[in-house]
Amino acid sequence: MPAEDGNRPLLRSNREMAIHVADLARAEAFYGKLLGFRLVRRSLDQLEFDTGELRLYVNRDASNPISYIPSFDVEDYHEARSFLEAAGCKVRFAGEQSVPYFEDPFGFVFDIIERPARITG
Repeated sequence: MPAEDGNRPLLRSNREMAIHVADLARAEAFYGKLLGFRLVRRSLDQLEFDTGELRLYVNRDASNPISYIPSFDVEDYHEARSFLEAAGCKVRFAGEQSVPYFEDPFGFVFDIIERPARITG
């Protein structure tokens, strides 16, 4: 998904957000039972909730909880990662995840996910 100038990848927001917590059972009780979000998937290290407009991923991370990580779609993950690293973004691993997040120059953390461009119209 090249940008208009052809020199950088296009990042497009999606409807996914992640948070990191130390206690998944407590998070499931809060987000699922108390707030009533529908649990879509559960693994040992992650809960996935349908919250309506957003998909909320709750990741187990006892060492370094991170709050509200927005997610962006890109056409080519490796191209986008190279671009972001060259632009000064720091690669940041969290919990048991094998794919990193990115920290911008202001300290904010975000995620990129490789997905083909959606055709509209």
